[in-house]
Amino acid sequence: MMFVLVEMVDTVRIPPWNFQRQLNEAIAEELNKKLANKVVYNVGLCICLYDITKLEDSYIFPGDGASHTKVHYRYVVFHPFLDEILVGKIKYCSQEGVHVTMGFFDDILIPPESLQQPAKFDEAEQVWLWEYETEEGAHDLYMDQGEEIRFRVTDEVFVDTSPTGPSAAVTDTPAQPGQSNAPPPPPPEESAEKKEPPYTLIGTICEPGLGLLSWWNN
Repeated sequence: MMFVLVEMVDTVRIPPWNFQRQLNEAIAEELNKKLANKVVYNVGLCICLYDITKLEDSYIFPGDGASHTKVHYRYVVFHPFLDEILVGKIKYCSQEGVHVTMGFFDDILIPPESLQQPAKFDEAEQVWLWEYETEEGAHDLYMDQGEEIRFRVTDEVFVDTSPTGPSAAVTDTPAQPGQSNAPPPPPPEESAEKKEPPYTLIGTICEPGLGLLSWWNN
């Protein structure tokens, strides 16, 4: 199953203006605000709260009028298992491979070596095509944007996107008049570096009998 139930524990803060609400209701809203549509490292893409299994005692700390409650709960998470077959649509193609979307999740890549072979990238059209051999000769079957596609999950990549500190330390050398000890700004190509997604699925095209017959009929 591509969706799993994950048991989690967290301390939830409820502000005073929500004290008139049912505690379960207020906690559910806060948990969904915090987690829904976000990736938890090595867990997957959080979808929605399934249920709350246990509430521990609530506390109000000095200087903070909110209540703090330790909560045990289960969350619905998108995390397909390896070798699971999924259906998506081609979002776009690049030299990296075919990028697939499932509507709610876009970070799916099918690299060139995992496409039906022989395959080649059409630079002009920016699309991958499969050179399909028939008795009448070879036919180029284009993997167009929006085409439905079946793929098998072969790998997953989690990237820790937590904020990090400055990469350059400020020296203790006194600054000369008119100068600053602040580190120089990064070069344009470094600041414009592509941001890595926190969770990526790597896949391979299924065998033709499992989903590519539509390509043959075009």
